[in-house]
Amino acid sequence: MTEQGYSGTKAAAIVGITYRQLDYWARTDLIRPSLADASGSGSRRLYSYRDLLELRVIKSLLDAGIKLESVRTAFEYLRTHVVTDIASAHLVISGSDVILCDGEQLIDVMRRGGQGVLNVLAIGGVKSGLDSTIVEFAGASSTGTSSTRHAAI
Repeated sequence: MTEQGYSGTKAAAIVGITYRQLDYWARTDLIRPSLADASGSGSRRLYSYRDLLELRVIKSLLDAGIKLESVRTAFEYLRTHVVTDIASAHLVISGSDVILCDGEQLIDVMRRGGQGVLNVLAIGGVKSGLDSTIVEFAGASSTGTSSTRHAAI
């Protein structure tokens, strides 16, 4: 089965970011398109479903107030330590801290004095939202059909 690819323009629209953000993130190696990278003038990037999921997680972290450099650090860790399904991971966001919750208790985090609001970003929920947006785009697209079948993440 060949995986569906998404152009940079379509990927940015689906994820809810600007093309300029997407381009910057690719040029600065935050996330590179895994199906086809730009290789010179006139070439086009092609993003996979997993790339879209990672982009949506990045956007969610930024929307939660995490600085871009912290997002970079978090993603370096995720790519190194989460080798299975990224959608099953949970990130704990407290102020500017991003902590991976891998089934261990959050006791140490809660004992830090209970300062600030503690949010849990379930990446599975981000995945569901992304899937819905892709289906909407497929229905609104007049340039052919789109499949919502994806390779295992």
